[in-house]
Amino acid sequence: MRLSGLQKEILSLYRQCLRECRKKPDASRSHFKTFARNEFDKNMSLDKRDFAAIEFLLRKGRRQLDMYASPGVKDIKT
Repeated sequence: MRLSGLQKEILSLYRQCLRECRKKPDASRSHFKTFARNEFDKNMSLDKRDFAAIEFLLRKGRRQLDMYASPGVKDIKT
């Protein structure tokens, strides 16, 4: 199965989230993973042809990733 450009972007964002989780302290790493998984699960039922919503969520996800990737962020509340 071939993936569309948006699907590749979404998978890329998810992989980036998981990579950033590994940089966090051991005690809070699972909190970051759970948060990332929940954010992606929330929007799983979105229509794959709703490009505007998908692109909006990708931008939002990238902003959140930039914020949570900051070294000053040690833990996240889920």
